[in-house]
Amino acid sequence: MFTSTYTVRSHIKKWSKIVLPHRYLRYYPPVFTLRNPLVSGIKRAFKQDDQVVVIAFNLANLHELADLLGYKQINKCKNSIKVIFKKVVQELVHRDDVIALSNFNNEDIGLLLKVDPKKTSVSDIETLVHKLKKTVNRRLGEQYPQLKIIYHTGYMFIEKKYEVEASFQKAWQLAIAMAEKRVTSEYNEMLFDINKIIEEKGLSLLAQPIIDVSTNEIQAWEMLTRGPKGTSLENPLSLFSVARQTGKLFELEMIVLEKAFKQVVDTGCRQNIFINFTPVTLGNPRLIREVNKFLIKYSEINPKRIILEITERDSIEGETFFTGNIKKLRALGFRLAIDDTGAGYASLHTISEIMPEIIKIDRSVIQNIDTNKVKESMLKGLLLIAKETGALVVAEGIENESEAAVLTRNKVDLAQGYFYARPGNLLEKIS
Repeated sequence: MFTSTYTVRSHIKKWSKIVLPHRYLRYYPPVFTLRNPLVSGIKRAFKQDDQVVVIAFNLANLHELADLLGYKQINKCKNSIKVIFKKVVQELVHRDDVIALSNFNNEDIGLLLKVDPKKTSVSDIETLVHKLKKTVNRRLGEQYPQLKIIYHTGYMFIEKKYEVEASFQKAWQLAIAMAEKRVTSEYNEMLFDINKIIEEKGLSLLAQPIIDVSTNEIQAWEMLTRGPKGTSLENPLSLFSVARQTGKLFELEMIVLEKAFKQVVDTGCRQNIFINFTPVTLGNPRLIREVNKFLIKYSEINPKRIILEITERDSIEGETFFTGNIKKLRALGFRLAIDDTGAGYASLHTISEIMPEIIKIDRSVIQNIDTNKVKESMLKGLLLIAKETGALVVAEGIENESEAAVLTRNKVDLAQGYFYARPGNLLEKIS
């Protein structure tokens, strides 16, 4: 009688969840035929123009643990792992960014996050994955000191073009393939795609103008990368995440550099050009040789008009050749910009270390600055830092006239954003 009553209550508890709002189904949600909380969460994020990334945590040594612990204890251990993951995600990830934390195949943990593509880089995702994995491993070590529990991680962005559930399943399989670092058809497909892009130089560049705030004239262009049109790698977040995880980031960014040089020459562009680079590329021992090769090939290029914009500052440490390459690039005439200043301590630390010629103020500082006095105070502080270092300031992400007015009032040098112009073809923009 007790078992029967307990079973009935369990079923009632489970099926009552079908009517609950999504915010109550974030952690290990049941999947219903009538309503899949994962799919509905992804759809909601897409409607808000966010990207969705699925992060896979693959329990690599499950069978070894099962042999060691036995059936009952391994199930208890897996339940403890789920609890620890939930607590760590709640501590390290903003609640509103979590679409779902789910348990797949009874061994793999999947975390679905919504991502603002204007604020988040591939490095931000990797940093988060590293923190989650490190914290989970520490907690597991405290609870199971006698065990060595090994997790491998991978991640993939979900495409918006296909039916959502199918897109999610594809992204999950690719994330698992990345995590396991095994030779699978999915991993081989990604490697083939990125190698094909590199071999055929199958990238396109869009240009967004950077405006002189005082004169409203175009002073520079930022080059923005897009993958092959109509493919799963057209989105730059997906493109650069696959390139990073397959070890092809340097080759990809060298194609971006060459294509930017070619567009400058072909269009006769006389304004400055901003080109984004990760520390992985700026710290590569082959960098200076490749740059010199392009300068010879495109001899019309004046390096003084090229600004190398350093993104993903958190990965600068550990790049052995980074400092030496920066000195050599400056000797060639290139200038440096620090991206996303104001988004955290790392940007301020990088300014003091690199002393860039240009500081780009992060969109998070600029957004709604016209109604937020604290943000305007932050802007004034960053302008003071720029003045002390002799750097020009570019404010990013200007979306309306009120925000632009704050820049004018504070005598910001340069600005870019949809308020001034959206990205487009450089030739069409110039003509």
